[in-house]
Amino acid sequence: VLALNGKIREVGEKILASNGKEVDFASALESCEEAGGTLATPMNEEENKAILGIVKQYNRYAYLGIKETSGQFKYINGTPLNYTKWHQFEPNGKGIEKCVEMYSDGSWNDKKCNLYRLTICEF
Repeated sequence: VLALNGKIREVGEKILASNGKEVDFASALESCEEAGGTLATPMNEEENKAILGIVKQYNRYAYLGIKETSGQFKYINGTPLNYTKWHQFEPNGKGIEKCVEMYSDGSWNDKKCNLYRLTICEF
C-alpha cells in the first residue's frame, strides 16, 4: 500500500499521489492499480502542472498513463489522447519507445518501458 506522508495533490476530480519509488512501467502501473487507481494521466494543462509538481518534488522523471498501441499513443484505457505536451522533436522512438515519461519541465518524451521512473498514481 502507498505510504503517503503528505505527498497528495488534488487537481479537478483527481487525487495524485506518489510513493517516491522508481520502478519500470509495468510495476508502476501495477502498484497504482493495486492501490485502486491508475498511473497519473494528464488530460489538460492543469493536471499536467499538478503531476509536474510531484516530478519536481522528487526531482525524478515519472511515467505517465499513456502507452503506444499499434503505432499511436493512447491512454492506458485505450482512448485517443485529447491533450499532449510532447518535448520538441518527440515522440521519436519509432515504435521502440512505447511508454511516456514526464521531464522536470513538464514536457513528455517517449521512452522504453523497462527503465526505472517515478511512480505517480491518480485516483
